[in-house]
Amino acid sequence: MSSEKESFRHTKNTSKSLFYRISQLVGFLLGARFFVALLLTFALYVSTFFLFNQEESFKRFVFDFKVHGIIFCTVLSILAGGTINQFYDQEKDHIAKPFRTRLQNFTEQKYFLYAYLLLSIVSLGVALLISYRVFIFFIIYQFFMWLYSHKLSRILFINNLTFVSLTLYPFFGMMVYYETFSIKLFLMAVFLFLLLLCIDIVKDTLTKSVDKAFGYTTIPNYFSTQQAKSILISLIIITMLVSMKLILKTGISGFVGYYFSAGLFVLILCVYLLLDYSRKSKFFTLNILRLWIFVGIIAMLINGIEYKL
Repeated sequence: MSSEKESFRHTKNTSKSLFYRISQLVGFLLGARFFVALLLTFALYVSTFFLFNQEESFKRFVFDFKVHGIIFCTVLSILAGGTINQFYDQEKDHIAKPFRTRLQNFTEQKYFLYAYLLLSIVSLGVALLISYRVFIFFIIYQFFMWLYSHKLSRILFINNLTFVSLTLYPFFGMMVYYETFSIKLFLMAVFLFLLLLCIDIVKDTLTKSVDKAFGYTTIPNYFSTQQAKSILISLIIITMLVSMKLILKTGISGFVGYYFSAGLFVLILCVYLLLDYSRKSKFFTLNILRLWIFVGIIAMLINGIEYKL
C-alpha cells in the first residue's frame, strides 16, 4: 500500500515538474516574441527571394549561405530584442498582459537577461563570420533595440517611429545587400511603414491607461480622444493614397496588384470601425490590419512563384 502511495506521489510530482518546465518554455517564447520572429523570418525569406532577388535561381538561393546567415542573425536579434523589452516592461505587462506575465513568472528574470546576452553574442558572432559590414549592421540594430526598450519606448512619437523602423530594418538591409532600388519598392516600403505605424498606435489605444500609469507617453494618452482618432484616420487615408499610387503608377500586377486593390476596401472598413472608436472596434481594427499584412506576404509568395515558373 505504501509503495502505491509513493508511486502516486512520484507521478504527481513528475507531472507538476513537467507542467512547470512547459510553462517556463511557453513563458520564455512569449516573452522573446518567438512567434513574431517566426512570422518575420517567413516574411524575410519571401521578400528576399521574390522581391529583392528576382534574378537568382532557387537552387543558387538555397546555397547562398551568406543570406541564410544574415536572416539567422536577424532572428536571434529579434528574439534578443523581445527578451530585453520584456525585462524593461515587466511591471506594465503585469497589468496589460496578465496571462503572459503569469507564464513568465515561472522563469526568473535573471534567466531572461542570460538569454538576451547569449542570443546577442551568438548573433554578433555569426555576423562577424559573414563580414565586418554585417557585424556593424547588427551592432546598430541591437543597440537601437536596447535603446528602444530602455528609453525610446516612453517618448511621444519617437516610440512608434522607432518600433516600426526596427521592424523594417532587416528588410532595408536585404534591399541594400541586393542593391535593389525602385519607385515600386519605395512605395511598398512606405505602405508597410504606415500600416505598421497604424497597428502600433491602435495597440497603444488599447493600453492607454496602463501606459500613462507607468510613464509611457503615447499618442492616445497625450492627445484627446478626438485628436488621437483624427491622427489614426489620417494615417489610414494616407496609406490608401500610397496604395492607389502603387496601383496606378507602377504597373503592379498579379496577386500583389489584387492585394493592394482589395486593401483599399479593407482600409475603408478600418476607417469606419475607428469612427466608432470603442474598445471593440479598435480591437477589430488591430487584428484586421495584422491579418492584412500576413495576407500581403502570402500574395507576394504566390505572385513570386508564378513569376519564377
